[in-house]
Amino acid sequence: MKKALAGLLGLAGVAWALRDVPRQLGGKPDPVEMARSPRYRDGKFHNDKEVRTVPDRDSFSIRDFIFGGEDRKPSLAVPLVGPAAPVSEGVHITWYGHASALIEIDGAAVLVDPVWSDRVSPSTRVGPKRLHPVPHQLSDLPGISAVVISHDHYDHLDMQTVQALTTSTSAVFVVPLGLGAHLARWDVPAARIVELDWDESHSVDGFTLTCTAAQHFSGRSVQRNVTLWASWVIKRGERSVFYSGDTGYFEGYKKIGTEHGPFDAVLMQVGAYDQAWPDIHMTPEEGVRAFDDLGGGLLIPVHWATFNLGFHPWGEPIDRIWREAKASGLKLAVPRPGERVDVDAPNEVDGWWQALA
Repeated sequence: MKKALAGLLGLAGVAWALRDVPRQLGGKPDPVEMARSPRYRDGKFHNDKEVRTVPDRDSFSIRDFIFGGEDRKPSLAVPLVGPAAPVSEGVHITWYGHASALIEIDGAAVLVDPVWSDRVSPSTRVGPKRLHPVPHQLSDLPGISAVVISHDHYDHLDMQTVQALTTSTSAVFVVPLGLGAHLARWDVPAARIVELDWDESHSVDGFTLTCTAAQHFSGRSVQRNVTLWASWVIKRGERSVFYSGDTGYFEGYKKIGTEHGPFDAVLMQVGAYDQAWPDIHMTPEEGVRAFDDLGGGLLIPVHWATFNLGFHPWGEPIDRIWREAKASGLKLAVPRPGERVDVDAPNEVDGWWQALA
């Protein structure tokens, strides 16, 4: 009897832990609508060239990925910076950790890839967990014109955060093709969803938001690439910011730079790289190469510090970026989570992360 009761309680616990998983997986895009993209064929989106998105068995260990590498976490608490006073002029970027950031141009704001949940997983009980708290609450945000998403992986598209922003703001969600199905399942009104293919734009509150190329993949379950992935050009007046999303290095950065650059600032993915997936996440050195191709002004590294999603040591991406920046003389800012960067007058890099690595 006791064993049966324990079994029932165990099953109930599993069911409770997985209760949100079906909804977390999102919706199913309409293949007919997706077919308007030249990148969509055979029911899936494709990169401009064939790339490897699944690690080979010889170079990847699930066990090591989940349990290994104490140096993949900070040794001390990550320093956080609280909300700053409102601004009305210039370009300011607040990095919240990982890929989440607020881009403010002359007092108007766009939020990119906001993830406020504790885990990046379809379950709230298992999966990669935050290495530092969220530095600001969603209620601390200024008024935002748009929420821009790069792709549908859990560390970039978070159901709970989307639902909270749907309730607390009137912002439009500007996303690559197919992600609208996820948002619709999470009760975002259709009038607040804008889906774009590469090289398409949407204007809101003086911003021009242009969906641009990236070299990556998508999927919230075993089914992959039924939604598109992208980088973004965020312009307002004469000022502009580029956000890479997740991507491997590819020649398309030169085209983006020619058509949309130069940029006041570039938010560049530099973490979670590995030899097991070289085509879909850039190394820090490749990030600098892409930055040069784009014609960037100030480089702000993202996609590090917050979630353990690779095999490299926690602080290695920024050590390598800083070394490259000093060697090439490029302008670099490495904010603490929650810290706002004044793009026209950034603070000097002080190596704050090195005591934690």
